[in-house]
Amino acid sequence: MTNIHHDAAHHRFVTELDGHAAYVEYEPGTGRIVLTHTIVPPEIGGRGIAAALVRTTLEYARDAGLKVDPQCSYADAWMRRHPEFDALRA
Repeated sequence: MTNIHHDAAHHRFVTELDGHAAYVEYEPGTGRIVLTHTIVPPEIGGRGIAAALVRTTLEYARDAGLKVDPQCSYADAWMRRHPEFDALRA
């Protein structure tokens, strides 16, 4: 998997692969973040990139003591498949 970095200025966790950027976008709040979009271009889809981005975002939230409101349908579904992150739900 390629490197995922936190672009705090744009409220995103981003990675690039084969010249394409993929990201999870969030809105910061008091004590929580709202996951709004998970974007993976079709050219690099099917490689587990969205899952890695969501996991990294959730690990960041856990480490920062933040709750997570997964309004993005992909992030919500991913969290449902990974109950070890249930305690993060806002």
